[in-house]
Amino acid sequence: MTSPATSGNPTEPVPATGPDDTGDAAAARARTGPAIALLAAACIPMVGQMYSVLALLGPMADDLGSTPHALTWVSTAFAVAYAVGFLAAGALCERFGPRATITWGLVATAATTALVAAAHTPGTAIALRALQGLTTATLAPAAFAYVAEHIRPAHRPAAMTAISGAALASAPIMQIAAQGIASAADWRAVFLVSAVALLAAAPAAWAVMHRPQGAGRPLLGAFAAMPGLFLTPRLAALFAATATLLGGFVAVYTAVTIAGPPEIAGDDGALLVLRAFALPAMVAVPLLAGFLGRWSAGARAVAGLALAALSVLAAAVVGGGAAGLGAVLLVFTAAILVAAPALVQSIGEHAGPEGRGVGTALYAFSMFVGAGVGPQLAAGAAGLGFAGTATVVAGVLALGAALAALARRPASRAG
Repeated sequence: MTSPATSGNPTEPVPATGPDDTGDAAAARARTGPAIALLAAACIPMVGQMYSVLALLGPMADDLGSTPHALTWVSTAFAVAYAVGFLAAGALCERFGPRATITWGLVATAATTALVAAAHTPGTAIALRALQGLTTATLAPAAFAYVAEHIRPAHRPAAMTAISGAALASAPIMQIAAQGIASAADWRAVFLVSAVALLAAAPAAWAVMHRPQGAGRPLLGAFAAMPGLFLTPRLAALFAATATLLGGFVAVYTAVTIAGPPEIAGDDGALLVLRAFALPAMVAVPLLAGFLGRWSAGARAVAGLALAALSVLAAAVVGGGAAGLGAVLLVFTAAILVAAPALVQSIGEHAGPEGRGVGTALYAFSMFVGAGVGPQLAAGAAGLGFAGTATVVAGVLALGAALAALARRPASRAG
């Protein structure tokens, strides 16, 4: 099977027939549609646990005797643990395969998600969210590894975009769902409903995903490969750019909640409308995957990050109204959706076939280190007002675009 790491064109066609077009490989391709649909659907409640709490900061603060500003740590604790969990998940995936890692990860996350509903103090909520973050980390690196191992090269950009798009779509979808469930019941019900959805997805994942062949890589071998990849100059630049991507995304939505214009931040209806504005981008960008695939992954990563930075600057100017700010955030979300799969594809290409699984785990680690810093960036800049916070975030995203561009320089110049 041709790897994107060995092909200059990620959408390069492969022969219609060949030695891997019979037996298990043909059956695996027959299950491609259901498997990718399942992985994308699972991303909504799984990855969405990162974002659902952004809509619950007020109710949780009231119930736990805290403030929304202080409770941004429930988001940061989850994201940091999530990032650390990716390192273990990448090694587990290489040892046991994506199918087992994802299935048992869904079961474990259902349990830890239900536990969050039992929190009765801010400290307990933070600790349980960290535990939830560790188990939730099993999905993304295993899903990307599954695409790399079992999806034909010509179809990988679309599959990567579908999964990345669903992961980012979970931000507005889970915030809207959390807001609705909390208003009908309470914030604890959000985690209980999520736990049921995650548990239901586990047997479906086991049924539709391709079974691995042969023994996996030893756990210690997978961990030993991480420092070398992380310190490779091109990959280091891409990992740093990845951190700015989700860090900026989470910072913007956190800023809207805790530092947004009063007519939006203090109005649940306006917040709901604002979150819903991002949904068309979640549908449009995956549909454009074939068109976007005409450009290299590196070019798409730079363009996406640059457009994200410009759109956040526009948000600082537009300010107040939900419609104007929503339109800007629609463009911002689309830019993020373009950049995310491009970054993971670029990392896979530079990591090579042997380092692809570990590279995607480090990609996810970097992304959610950024997501952990994002809420604190928004909280720290809140005194500048929404416009000032947006300007700071735009600068961070512009730095990410510059790093992604640096990774594209010829080897003789980039080292």
